[in-house]
Amino acid sequence: MAGQRLGSSRVSKPEAAVFVSGVASMGLEILAGRIVAPQFGSSIYTWGSIIGVFLAALSLGYHHGGQRAAERAADHQLVRLFLGTAAYVAVLIFAGDLLLASTAAIPLPGRFASLPAVTLLFGPPTYLLGFVSPYGAELSGREVVGEASGHVYAVGTVGSIVGAFGTTFFLIPELSIVQIELAFGLLLVGTALWLAAPTFRRRQVAATLAVGLLLVAAAASGSLGVSAAGQVVYQTQTPYQELEVIDLGDTRTLYLDGQRHSAMDLSDPDRHVFDYTRYFHLPYLMAEDPDDIDRVLFVGGGGFTGPKRFLEEYNATVDVVEIDPEVIDAAKRYFGVEESPRLNVYNEDGRRYLRETNRTYDLIVLDAYKKDKVPFQLTTAEFMRLADSRLSAHGILFANLISAPDGPASKFYRAEYKTVSQVFPQVYAFPTSETGAIQNVELLATKRDGRVTKAQLRERNDRRDVGIDLSNEISFYRSDERTDDVPVLRDDHAPVDSLLDPMVGQRYVIETSPDANETVVDGDPAERPTVVESPGRAGI
Repeated sequence: MAGQRLGSSRVSKPEAAVFVSGVASMGLEILAGRIVAPQFGSSIYTWGSIIGVFLAALSLGYHHGGQRAAERAADHQLVRLFLGTAAYVAVLIFAGDLLLASTAAIPLPGRFASLPAVTLLFGPPTYLLGFVSPYGAELSGREVVGEASGHVYAVGTVGSIVGAFGTTFFLIPELSIVQIELAFGLLLVGTALWLAAPTFRRRQVAATLAVGLLLVAAAASGSLGVSAAGQVVYQTQTPYQELEVIDLGDTRTLYLDGQRHSAMDLSDPDRHVFDYTRYFHLPYLMAEDPDDIDRVLFVGGGGFTGPKRFLEEYNATVDVVEIDPEVIDAAKRYFGVEESPRLNVYNEDGRRYLRETNRTYDLIVLDAYKKDKVPFQLTTAEFMRLADSRLSAHGILFANLISAPDGPASKFYRAEYKTVSQVFPQVYAFPTSETGAIQNVELLATKRDGRVTKAQLRERNDRRDVGIDLSNEISFYRSDERTDDVPVLRDDHAPVDSLLDPMVGQRYVIETSPDANETVVDGDPAERPTVVESPGRAGI
C-alpha cells in the first residue's frame, strides 16, 4: 500500500499529512480573524462565522473524502490536495483584500456581513484539507476501521493544537499576515514534496516548484512599505491586533486592525488632530475646583494624545493603563511618549489594574471601547462601581464611547448611559458631531448631587483657563436620555454584541479639530470638516 508505515518508531507519510493538515487548518482559522477584522470587525458574529465556515468546510471535505478514500486514496492524491491548498493560499496573499472588498458590497444584515467573505476566502482551502484525514485513515495500514479512524483523529487533533498555539503565541506576535500565510503555504508545499519522495514524478516536481514560486511571488508583491493612507513607518502583529504607524504629510496616524486609532501633528505634537480628544478637557470645567484634579488615570493608551496634553496644560500626575505592549512601544518610539515622575505607563488590563491598585484618582478616562468589539467587562455596573471606589470624593468618570447619539444605532450608548446612572448620581453626554452618524459620544459622571447646567459650563469656560476653548464642545451638552428600551449591563448579562449590531456597516465619523492642517475622508484628502471611517476603533 502506498501509504504503509515506514516502521513502528517512525512517522508514516499519512500520519505526517494528517498532522500538517491539522496545523494548517487551525492556523488559518486563527489567522482568519486578523484578515477579516479590518473590513468587518472582530465581533462575536465575525468569529461565529469563521468557526462555522471552517467546521462546515472540514465536514464537507471529510464526507467527500470518505466517499472516495477506498478507491482514490494514495500518496500522489495527497500531493495534489496539499498543492491545491497552497495555491489557494497564494491567491489569498495576492488578492485577499480585493476578495474582501468585493464581498463587502453584498446586501446582508450586519451580523451576517462577514459570512460571504469568510466562505470565499477560507472555504475552498479548508474543504481540500478535509480530504486528508479520511485518505490518511485509508492509507494508515491499520486493518481495524475504528483503530485507523481513532488514530487519525488523534494525530489531526494534535496538529490542530500545534497550529492554534503556534499561530496565536508565536507567529502572530512575530510576523506579518503575509509572512504567516507564506509560511503555511510553504509548509504545505514542503509536505507535498516529501509525500512525492522518493519517486518524484516529473509532473509532481514541476507542480510543486510552480506553486512554491507562486507563493513567493504573491508575498513579494504584497510587501511594499506604502499604503493608500500614506507611507508605512512601522508595522507589526501584536497579541491583540495588527498595528501600523503611517505618515501622510505632517500627520502621523496609528492604525489598529486597519482603522485610524490616534493621530499626531508632527509639526505640533501636542495639538488635537481629532476633535473628540478636545472633550477630554471637559472635566476641568465640570469640577467645582479644577485644581482638585491632580491625579488622572487613562484606561487605554493609543498615541497618548490626552495624557501628553494633560502634562502640558495641568499640574497633574497621569497614569496610563494599556493592555497591548506593542501599542505602548509604538507610542514611545513614534509618538514622543516618555515616562517620567508625572507619567506612568502600565501594561495591564484596565479592570484588573483598578481591582488591584490602592491608588485614588480624581479623574478616570475610559478609552478602551471599540465600535465592533467592546470589552464587556469594562461596561458593566460592577465595573462602574469598581471605578467609583477608586475615585476621590470629588472624582469624575469620563468614558469615550463609539455609537450613534440617536436612533437604532444608539442602543449601546443609551445602555451605557443607563448603566453608569445606576452608580453615579449625575451623568452627562456630549456627542462630537452634528450628524446622526456613528461617532464618538463622551459620557461624564460625577458623584455630586447637584447638576451642572450648560450655562454654568459656559460661564466657567469664559472664566477658567483650562488651556483650550471648549465653547463648541459645550454646545453638544445632553442629559435625560431615553433608556427604557435598553438593559443595565451586568457581569452576568451584558449583551454588548447585540447592542452593537445596528452599527455594523454604518459609517464612523470623526470630526477634525478646527486647526487641522488637512482633512481625511476614507484615507484621501478632502475639503469636508470630518474624517469618515469604516467600522473600527478610535482612541486617545
